[in-house]
Amino acid sequence: MKTILVTGGTGSVGRPTVQALRAAGHTDLRILSRRPGVGHVRGDLTAGEGIAEALEGVSTVMHLATSRRRADVRQTENLLKHAEHVEHLIVISIVGIDRIPWPYYRDKLAVEQLVAESSIPFTLLRATQFHTLIDEVMTAQRFLPALLAPSIALQPVAVEDVAERLTELAAGPPSGRVKDLGGPEQLAVPAMARAWKQATHSRRPVVPIRLPGKTMRAFTEGFALSDPIQPTTRTFADYLAQHYGAQA
Repeated sequence: MKTILVTGGTGSVGRPTVQALRAAGHTDLRILSRRPGVGHVRGDLTAGEGIAEALEGVSTVMHLATSRRRADVRQTENLLKHAEHVEHLIVISIVGIDRIPWPYYRDKLAVEQLVAESSIPFTLLRATQFHTLIDEVMTAQRFLPALLAPSIALQPVAVEDVAERLTELAAGPPSGRVKDLGGPEQLAVPAMARAWKQATHSRRPVVPIRLPGKTMRAFTEGFALSDPIQPTTRTFADYLAQHYGAQA
């Protein structure tokens, strides 16, 4: 059985991916983390510490780590510096990053380019926005008198579906960029906000908004949408039912 190192293994997609890998029989798993834990190996991608030691004997790396502090590029550079011997590097990315000029997306595109230009055999999966992200955006507005919802459409996907696809890719050979993965439905963000409002028993009104700028224009033009590689069955209503007991 090959040894797999997962970066970002405690994150929103990392946790279900680790669970899916273990369920598929991958028992030799290492989770790169700055904190101790079951199956954890100590390391800091941003500082570049402990990476070489964590990669000893590793044949496959699942690179799921991300930073909201603009550190994604540096983290990937530090990982690639010590991963020359790795036989398969699997990277998660985001649909539309080459057409949506958001700084975070530019960083993710730079990560893709670093991986493609390295000598390490890789597989790259782009996915649409996670259900958990929509939940986070709505929850972050808990102190506002209304739920602000951009008038754009997204194709949200369950992190469990992403985890299962990543696990499938880990069992196969390096394949370069594979087909994008998206959720089973395209939904307007105001509609998702109203569903979230009902599920969480919020009384605040949902206010659709139109934001200026190139980034929002790109979202409005549908650059964040994708045809899924295969029909997924977990909807945003399913997510709300699971996490809030809402009726799907």
